[in-house]
Amino acid sequence: MIKSMTAFARVQQSNESGEIVWEIKSVNHRYLEPGFKLPDDFRLLEPDIRKMLSAHLNRGKIDINLRYKLNKSVPTAIQLNAELVKNLRQVEQQVLKIVHEGHSLSVSDILRWPGVVEEAEQDFKALHELALDSLAQALQQLVENRMREGGALKDMITSRCSQATEIVKQVQQRRAKMVDAMRQKWSEQLQEKLAQWSESADAGRLEQELVILAQKLDVEEELDRLIAHINEVEQVLQWEEPVGRRLDFLMQELNREANTLSSKSQDTETTRLAVDLKVLIEQMREQVQNIE
Repeated sequence: MIKSMTAFARVQQSNESGEIVWEIKSVNHRYLEPGFKLPDDFRLLEPDIRKMLSAHLNRGKIDINLRYKLNKSVPTAIQLNAELVKNLRQVEQQVLKIVHEGHSLSVSDILRWPGVVEEAEQDFKALHELALDSLAQALQQLVENRMREGGALKDMITSRCSQATEIVKQVQQRRAKMVDAMRQKWSEQLQEKLAQWSESADAGRLEQELVILAQKLDVEEELDRLIAHINEVEQVLQWEEPVGRRLDFLMQELNREANTLSSKSQDTETTRLAVDLKVLIEQMREQVQNIE
């Protein structure tokens, strides 16, 4: 299944402890490169997050952002620092013995004293479990979006392959006519040159020169390789495993053969067809960069 590396996913879930929001953005990259934006209270989840990413994705630059909100309606436990209260009372009595005046600390005074009352440490276990569960859903959503986008890329590339095949067939059909025309042109040119070298032109030398020129300008092998590469692209598009790198290599091969075809062209129509072919290959190459 063809998958695009460009996609976005967002999942929001909540439980009695609070709310979790995941946002994941994926773009094309040569390897799998995740980037995390995690709150400090969720940093310990990073190893688990990396394992989940590797299980779902093979390539792409992944930006992962987690936000959370605690449920403020849930009462928070508080703790009294009894030792600090005792120390305050002892210090208070010592001060009163020295100054012999003043008022004792009230309960409200003691409670306002820094460190006397502390909130119990927040238990993030429930939120951590919710975060991992919702991340699994976000990654599944991301994969589905990548598959949907990949389907569109597959259709586009398949369409360009059909057009490229048609262009190659047109060049093949012109080839016989082109070779005859070029042979007549070369024959006349070589006869003129041989006439300058010798009063009687050597027919054998003329034929030999024609053969050499024909070999240099023959594009039959390039056309055969173009068809073979196009067929392979269409086959690779049916594979289940990631095919981005394979398709990128095939685009390079197609471009090489199209350039050779263009350089060997000896007529305007073939040159035009070669240019059209290169345009199609470039369009495919640009889209292949987004395939996983």
